[in-house]
This record gives sequence, structure tokens and C-alpha cells, in this order.
Amino acid sequence: MTALEKATGDVVLKFEPFVLHVMCQELQDAQLLHSVAVASGFRNSGITVGQGGKIMMAVRSTHCLEVPLSHKGKLMVSEEYIEFLIDIANRKMEENT
Repeated sequence: MTALEKATGDVVLKFEPFVLHVMCQELQDAQLLHSVAVASGFRNSGITVGQGGKIMMAVRSTHCLEVPLSHKGKLMVSEEYIEFLIDIANRKMEENT
């Protein structure tokens, strides 16, 4: 809170979820992994095929959190709300594991 109160610009609390990149030999392997990932709740997963034919499967969750806390040095939320957000972010971190 001390650092946040001293901030002169915009401050954002940002939590980015787990991401796993897997290089696959065959497209069928990537499709199978994609199906398993989506069925397991990693709904932002996807397959990318590069120009050189490299097949990359990304396993991504939807546990994002991005909340502005201050604007131009002015705190826009209460300390109680920040504690609430940190609790949410910590639970999302546990879900990542």
C-alpha cells in the first residue's frame, strides 16, 4: 500500500495465467493434446503452425485478472478492495498448480 500511495502514474494489478508451449511432431498429436487441454478446462488453448512447418500447441487457462488501481497518481479503490483482489489472484495462482 505504501508503494501504491507513492505512485504518480497509473497502477494496474495484473495476473497472467499458466501457459505451456509444446512442440509436436505431427498435427494429429497437437490436435489430441488440444482436445485434452480443452476438456481439462484450458479453454484458451490453441495450435499454431509456423511457416517452416513447426507445430506448436499452447495450453492456456482463462484465469486472467487485470484491474486498474490508480490513475495519474490518484488511488481509485480502497485498501479493502485491494486485499480482496489479492485474495482472488492468490486463488487463481493455486488453480494454476
